[in-house]
This record gives sequence, C-alpha cells and structure tokens, in this order.
Amino acid sequence: MEVTVLIPTFRPDRKLNELLRRLSKQTMLPSRVLLMNTVEGDEDGQLTDSVDEFRDCFPVLSVFHVDRKEFDHGGTRHLGMSFADTELVLCMTQDAIPKDRHLISSLAKWFDDPLVAAAYGRQLAAKGCSPEERFTRSFNYPETSRVKSKEDLEELGIKTFFCSDVCAMWRRETYFEMGGFERRTIFNEDMILAGKMIRAGYRVVYDADAQVWHSHSYSCVKQLKRNFDLGVSQAEHPEVFSMASSTGEGIKMVKQNAAWLLRSGNVIRIPKLILDSGCKYIGYFLGKRYRKLPRKLILKLTDNRTYWDK
Repeated sequence: MEVTVLIPTFRPDRKLNELLRRLSKQTMLPSRVLLMNTVEGDEDGQLTDSVDEFRDCFPVLSVFHVDRKEFDHGGTRHLGMSFADTELVLCMTQDAIPKDRHLISSLAKWFDDPLVAAAYGRQLAAKGCSPEERFTRSFNYPETSRVKSKEDLEELGIKTFFCSDVCAMWRRETYFEMGGFERRTIFNEDMILAGKMIRAGYRVVYDADAQVWHSHSYSCVKQLKRNFDLGVSQAEHPEVFSMASSTGEGIKMVKQNAAWLLRSGNVIRIPKLILDSGCKYIGYFLGKRYRKLPRKLILKLTDNRTYWDK
C-alpha cells in the first residue's frame, strides 16, 4: 500500500524540518508529502527552506497555500485528501516528531484488515513538559495497542472513537465513503469521522508502537479556550457524541492524575492540576451551551475566532 503524508502548516519552525527529515528515513517511505500551508496576507509561511531542503527526499513534495481566513480544521484537511491519490493517507501536525523509523510501516500493517478504517499512533510527552502533561499523555495513549469497534462502546465509552490527527492514518476509500472530514468544524474533525466509522461497523486502531513526540504546556486561559471549542464541536455533532459522554472520562483522568502526582512526590503540583482542570471544565461546560451565549462572549472564549467569522 502506498502512503501520502498530509501536514497542515502555519508559520512552521524547525520542528517541521525535523519531522520531514525523520519521514525521509522511514523504512516505508511515503510516496507523496502534502503541506497544506496556511498564510496570512502576502507571507510565504516560512516554508521555502524546508521545501528546498527535502525536495529530493520524496517522490512528490507539494505545497498548497490556504488563506488564513479560509482555514478550517476539517475543510483544509479534506482538501488535502482530495489531492492525495494513494490508498492510505497519514495525517500529522507540524510539531509531531516520529520516534523511530517504523512509524509509517507500523500504522500501515493494520490495514490488511478491510474493516480497519483508521489507525492512530501513540503521543509521547516531550522532554521538559510538566508532570501533569506527562501523565495525561500516558492516560490517553497507553502502552498497549487496541482494535476498537462499536462492540466496545459499553466498556470504553467515548474512548471507542478517540482518534487524533496529530498522527492518524486513514483508508482513503473508506474516508470518502463516509463523507470525509466535516468541511466546517471548529475542532475534533478526527473524532467526528472516527465516530461515524465506528457507528457504520468499521474499526479504529490505536497503535502503541507507532510513536511520536508531541505534548504541550498550555496556560489556564489556553486550556479554557481549547475546551470551549471542544464543547462547541460536541454540541454541533450530537449524532456522534451522544453515543458516549466525555465528562466521566475527564473526571477519571483528573483523579488518577492527582493520585499519580501524590505517589511520585509531586504533591506541590496538585493545586495547578486542580486549577487547570477547573478551567478545562468551565470551557467545556460553556462550549456545550454556546448557543445560549452572546457573540461577544463567544469570541472571548474561543481559540478559533476565524471559525465564527465564516
């Protein structure tokens, strides 16, 4: 099976160069790399050096520019999917760094099963991130792989269709059969599509052996805004998120994170965990009820103002 790697970019830094370098060393090389580069005004997105440096590493390295006002988490990726012509498409973000040379081959092997529609990799906490973020990564991305189907909804709940386009491979034929990513979505384009696939009888795989370095250190305000957008996406797609609630999973993660901080001698970090978790919940709570909020407040709460201008 041939693979296209699809990467949305916006003012990329050297991490993109490292990502492309490691992709060029994979045991299973992508036949095409597509960069969907978001630009503002006349800027070139600082991609020239990266493209020139790696132009000879892949059979095809293409850059498509998207105006920032037109960027959409689902719509822009869907446009990239329409440019791809391989059986499999690996969606990544510009700050996800493959741990080893087997990322693509590890994900691709699952598609020997015709019912597997998507497979996503394990995200590892980068060096220097907070203990809370390190635990969150291990909670959401455990050490054991799993094939998930609608039979797992009772046991796994919302984790059944958890999937992240930070590093997720999609079967292109099934992708279009299911309608692809939402053309207009504020967040969660990956889980929305994975949920539809699960409901239709397909399988989504979590591959713990396909690993990328990817983590964040967000402020409380940033956490609130991201979770506001998360709540909005769930409110706008009840056909998917009514299958399972995410509140219970969030509470479970906070409790286990606090217990882990206590055991590991990081008790001083627990107040920070509580503060961050409170901001996440407030953002999520308000996002789920965004239709009752005035526009001015929505624009203060969202992390994606351009979504509301469309």
